[in-house]
Amino acid sequence: MSDTIERIKCLIIGSGPAGYTAAIYAARADLKPVMYTGMEPGGQLTTTTEVDNFPGYPEGIDGPTMMVQLQQQAERFGTEVRIGMVTAVEFSKIVGGIHKVTVDNTTQIEAETVIISTGATAKYLGLPSEQKLRGGGVSACAVCDGFFYKNQDVAIVGAGDTAAEEATYLSNICSNVTMLVRKDHMRASKAMQHRVNNTSNLKVLYNTEVDEVLGDQVVEGLRMVNNQTGDKTEIEITGLFIAIGHKPNTDIFKGQLDMDETGYLITEGKSTRTNLPGVFASGDVQDKEYRQAVTAAGTGCMAALDAERYLATIETGEEVSA
Repeated sequence: MSDTIERIKCLIIGSGPAGYTAAIYAARADLKPVMYTGMEPGGQLTTTTEVDNFPGYPEGIDGPTMMVQLQQQAERFGTEVRIGMVTAVEFSKIVGGIHKVTVDNTTQIEAETVIISTGATAKYLGLPSEQKLRGGGVSACAVCDGFFYKNQDVAIVGAGDTAAEEATYLSNICSNVTMLVRKDHMRASKAMQHRVNNTSNLKVLYNTEVDEVLGDQVVEGLRMVNNQTGDKTEIEITGLFIAIGHKPNTDIFKGQLDMDETGYLITEGKSTRTNLPGVFASGDVQDKEYRQAVTAAGTGCMAALDAERYLATIETGEEVSA
């Protein structure tokens, strides 16, 4: 077995729309990208049954098929897609420095540039009935999936600005929206609370939690419990939206890359540059505002272009920013 450590020009960590788009652009720029897929090849879209809002698919497409096609397109241009999990990183702090990466706790790799596309993981309640029906009426993205519940009754769980915004969004599509708030008040801004309270087909239930999601193959109803009285009630719904936040997958980068208070990577201006030279971030790992497949793909393109320009400036000896 050779002790030589593999040197890669462009390493992509993560395999959702951002990672695959970065791979397509990096491969076409002859950066010979190598991608490690992570534990969930294809990212969050692999748990989405239908994608109707990505340009170019007039009839829609299911998430797993879309991810397979993106992988095939990336591989067509020469991307090497590998199944594996990046478990540790040691980023260089100097321009032109080499970044050291460990895969699956064993394999050592060196990279001239790194594009981080590890995404974010939606937080769920953790109920068995909820997990069973993910993709069958349980969703963590109202903007993505709300359309499928047009003129139907749905419920949403959450109390912050995102939950309030998604609840009002759903109210414009669905017949009735029931909003479950665990405490006796909402955390959302006053403006968002006013919007919720002034929406006629949106009902807010305080001190209320999900006891069980009802249905065998698809969501048929919801059993709720009042956490003050213990009383349980049931409603008929066809969709349940969870809006209790996302967790960016950035734990292994802590202490090296700049992050906000919730762990999202901070990028420079309108670029995908992080605080370290040659390290770029794209997709939901650095975007907590939009979290859409098309915006993730856009930043994946940007990251590959930023990486290409970074390498070009090193080769020519021009000054390069971090």
